[in-house]
Order: sequence, then C-alpha cells, then structure tokens
Amino acid sequence: MKLNVLLACIGLCGSWAIGAADFEAARPTPRIEYPQKRLNDITAYLNAASDLSSYRLVFIGDSITDFFSMGANPWLRGKVGGKVVWDETFGNGPSENHALNLGISGDRTEWMLYRLQAKSAGGLGELDDRRLTPQFIMLMAGINNTYAAEEPLVDSVYAGVLALVDEIHALKPSATIVLESLLPSNEDWRNHEAVRPVNQRLKALAESSGYRSFVEYLDLYPLYADAEGHQRAELFMDGLHPNQAGYTLWRDALVSRLDRLRTGRR
Repeated sequence: MKLNVLLACIGLCGSWAIGAADFEAARPTPRIEYPQKRLNDITAYLNAASDLSSYRLVFIGDSITDFFSMGANPWLRGKVGGKVVWDETFGNGPSENHALNLGISGDRTEWMLYRLQAKSAGGLGELDDRRLTPQFIMLMAGINNTYAAEEPLVDSVYAGVLALVDEIHALKPSATIVLESLLPSNEDWRNHEAVRPVNQRLKALAESSGYRSFVEYLDLYPLYADAEGHQRAELFMDGLHPNQAGYTLWRDALVSRLDRLRTGRR
C-alpha cells in the first residue's frame, strides 16, 4: 500500500515538473501592475497612431470606463465586461460613434488631470494631437476619490471633476463634454454620503451659465438603482463595475443622448 502511494506521488510530482513551463506562474516575470500596462499601451498607441481624425468620441475615466472595452475579466472568472457592446457601437469605425477609450483602472481625478495636461505644461498630453478632434468627450470620474478621501469628501471629489471639465474644455474647446453621473455603489453609505451628493453638484454645474454651452449632464444613476435607491446587482460584475448587461444599458442611454444632441435636442 505504501509503495503504491509512493509511486503515485512520484508520477504526480513528475507531471508537475514536466508541465511547469506551461504556466506563467512558473516563469520569472517583472511585475507590471495592470494600470501601468494600460497606461503604457495608451501612450504607445497615441505615439504611433498615424491618424486620430476618425475618432468622433473620446471616453475619459477610471476602471468603469476602461472595462467598457474589456472582454473576459482577468481577475473574476466567468465575469465579462463590455467589449462586445463596445465593438458593436464604438469600436468599428469610421462612424459617428467611433470612439477612443482613455479609461485607466484605479485612476483618481488628479491622475487623469496629469494624463490629460499638455506635455508643454508637464503632463502626458493625451489630448495634445491636433488630429484628434472629437465631437463629444465622455467623462465619468471621481468614484476612486471617495476611497482614501480628502475632506470634506463631496467638496474634494467635485473639485477634481470640475478641474477635469475645465482642463478638457481648454484642450478641446470645440467638443461637447458629456458629464456622466457616478454609478451607484453596492455600499449604501457611499451612495448616500458621496455618490448622490456629487451627482447633484455635477448636474448643477452642467446647468450653470458658465458651462451649459459646452457641458451636457447624463444621469445614469437611476438606471442602475432600484426603487429604494439600492444598486441593481444584476447589472454589475463585482458591486462596482458593470457587466455586459450594465454596459449595454450605458451604451443605449448614451447613444440616445448623442443622437438628440446631434439634432439640436437636449
């Protein structure tokens, strides 16, 4: 009996040794976190692109925007982002909805500002290229600033989004900024103390005299919340990021609004 167990162990251990090279886990690899790789990929694309003029839309944001063009979730087995939806509507240009996705997972508003800031001013200059002339720029930002937040929380998050709106308008003054609401979290306290108050301020900003000529507010929050204001879990992968159904809902609401704006209806 002991001999059989020993032989089984030897055979099993041998199969492990033979197959070790088939796994990334068994190969020496330098550590590059996903957000840094995503930033590197965006930078490389913008530097190498021969023509950016076909992009009529630009999406700016954090992981919620980033995962709009992501397929299978590499961290959550069986979860899927919005790639199918993105490719159907935004990825197959040239068309009026051909879009460039500049979302990076984990980004706070201050990091987005650095990415967008012109190279001449010390930033990464992601909007510098003069061939990039989008009709609409979608902005969803601020939820990551509700973690490790500056106080007062709502004031700090709003200040970051406002700075982004001002920076984007300065860089691309002919584009309409579609300022999208924050989506509901699965944490009710965060919705009550941060998300909904910030959204109220963003709506007021878009309606104010200094901004309404170039900012359009898109309130997505009600689409993702039930009658009691709780997050609709069936639309999310993990309590924060939409799943394919959630991205479909976003796409439909956004495209409907863009169609209205193109025909002069708000």
